[in-house]
Amino acid sequence: MFGRAPACYGVRGELFVIGGSKLVTLEEQIKSNALALGFDLVGIAAAEPSKSFAWFERWLAEGRHGEMSYLARNVERRADPQRLLPGAKSVVVVACNYHATDAAPGPRQGRVARYALGHDYHEIIGKKLAALIEVIRSLTPGAQAKACVDTAPVLEREMAQRAGLGWIGKNTMLLNRRFGQWLFLGEILLDVALRPDAPETRDRCGRCTRCIAACPTLAIVAPHELDARRCISYLTIELKGPIPPELRPLIGNHVFGCDDCLEVCPWNRFAQQAREPGFSPRADLTTPELLDLLELDEEEFQRRFVGSPILRAKRRGLLRNVCVALGNAGDSRAVPALTRALEDVEPLVREHAAWALEQIGAVSKPPSRAV
Repeated sequence: MFGRAPACYGVRGELFVIGGSKLVTLEEQIKSNALALGFDLVGIAAAEPSKSFAWFERWLAEGRHGEMSYLARNVERRADPQRLLPGAKSVVVVACNYHATDAAPGPRQGRVARYALGHDYHEIIGKKLAALIEVIRSLTPGAQAKACVDTAPVLEREMAQRAGLGWIGKNTMLLNRRFGQWLFLGEILLDVALRPDAPETRDRCGRCTRCIAACPTLAIVAPHELDARRCISYLTIELKGPIPPELRPLIGNHVFGCDDCLEVCPWNRFAQQAREPGFSPRADLTTPELLDLLELDEEEFQRRFVGSPILRAKRRGLLRNVCVALGNAGDSRAVPALTRALEDVEPLVREHAAWALEQIGAVSKPPSRAV
């Protein structure tokens, strides 16, 4: 399938590809190659202006993105794919299932979101998209293409819905009938006109509000409305400073991300195990020991989490989260480690270690360095 490209012919204005003994459309050839590369879903949308951009601007204006300033940077580029790739006519939207069975953590263990249990998806998805672009260019020489993972200014969930991959659930995540919500998304913008797939127009959530009720911090303020400033994933990953004290008890033992709203979704009962080996959970991440994490220095942190999305939180962010989890656990056996953390080089860690000791009921001495 990835060898020499078959010949292409125009038939009644449509582009067909000779494949074996039958004619197959260019769209079919692109999709079959995407699936062969390891993507689980693929669809095509027209490169048209976003229909949800006004909503996104309002969301930003209300400050619900918190400290994620990159979302507001060059915001107008999210309004239209043409601003990312001039002359764009089509968008190939792909998805990878990352679902993996999660182990229940013990009382002194942390919880890591399933998407971060394996290798960093940006690298895996990026390589697959680059390979798919090579295939497309072999089929349509001279085609201009741009690959996007979630760091690119694309309203990708809307794009995925327009490509027929699913609908937007009440927790703002894309939902698919086969894979639920455990999906990584990626896009390829093309200056090639392709026949778009029928969009998913039906909201299959019905009256269900389990995801809203499951959020410990009440971050889903209404159906399809998320206040990221209260979301545990934001608080443990994107937020770089102190976690608001009133939200710390609600975080429980989450140390990187949160799956609470996904785990209760009825559609996720159909989830399948990911077939991409890179998404397989690492043994040291499924139920990490909180006290072990708290002892990590910078070198050990970098070595332990090489290739993992957890590096995004940096050592100070992860240990901040660990201190909160230990404080919520209320286990006096954590007092010695937390007391040592009062001398950590990072003010952020020292502050949250002091809070954890107060939660446990231990008498803590003031940090030796100012916070």
